[in-house]
Amino acid sequence: MQEDDSNWPEPDRVGRQELEIVMNNQHISFTTSKIGSLVDVQASKDPEGLRIFYYLVQDLKCFVFSLISLHFKIKPI
Repeated sequence: MQEDDSNWPEPDRVGRQELEIVMNNQHISFTTSKIGSLVDVQASKDPEGLRIFYYLVQDLKCFVFSLISLHFKIKPI
């Protein structure tokens, strides 16, 4: 909740990544261009903040795919 996307690369024709967070009465939206690898992160104006965003998105993807995989592995009684 303490990051700022003002120094992150603007979305372009290649694509965009967005993350919206609603917590209590706070609503925050982060937007950046597609991140291909950590090389793109290091080349940005805010590598530390973008690195945190990159790993958060990777963790969320892994979590969602694990939930989907778990759903299809459960055998009904």
